[in-house]
Amino acid sequence: MFLSAFLSFSWKELFLGTEDWGFLLEIVLRTVIMFLTIIISLRVLGKRGVKQLSIFELVVIIGLGSAAGDPMFYKEVGIVSSMIVFIVIIILYSTITLLIGRFKKLENLFEGKAICLIENGVFAIDNFKKENLGSDEFFAELRVKSISHLGQIEFAIEEVSGEISVFFFEDEKVKFGLPIMLNSLDHPIQNIHISGHYSCTFCGFTEEKEVGSAGNCKKCGKKNWVEASNKKRIS
Repeated sequence: MFLSAFLSFSWKELFLGTEDWGFLLEIVLRTVIMFLTIIISLRVLGKRGVKQLSIFELVVIIGLGSAAGDPMFYKEVGIVSSMIVFIVIIILYSTITLLIGRFKKLENLFEGKAICLIENGVFAIDNFKKENLGSDEFFAELRVKSISHLGQIEFAIEEVSGEISVFFFEDEKVKFGLPIMLNSLDHPIQNIHISGHYSCTFCGFTEEKEVGSAGNCKKCGKKNWVEASNKKRIS
């Protein structure tokens, strides 16, 4: 039974599906045409279309990719139809980009706004919540920039592209802040055994505390604290 099934197995169908061998050459031709169409389209879109993408630009690229991919290997999808899709997407992109340059509200609608996540070494909690950004992910991005605690940061801004722009305090102005190194927040405390500077693990608010109960954070009301750091940044 196994032998008969093996002998009746269609290798042609495995590799070609329902197409014939002649369609392979057509696939090569279709791919070359669509590849060149993509290159030309991205040239028309300009550098904005291929830099760090905003949501609007990402939708455009996905649309172009879908329009380009299907006619490369689907025989029933014509190249002319795909090129019409390309033309429509490019016209829409160019028109919306023009309108975005003239109307600020439209720009905010399509591309979003830059948002401040850290101000003077403390989280802007309301803004941080809006971005649905995990703290571990955010801390990892800061560590890549050689940041070990929030007291080194004057402002951290999430740009519309998703990139994090960081503006640092000068070395002599670095203050105590929430440490963000690996495992630095694993053991929060609620009672102070050694007086010093401590940071709220939730918002980064930092203050000097004496031995005794740490109390609630004046900024967010949370109870967990860790010892703050004031190390200078080494770049």
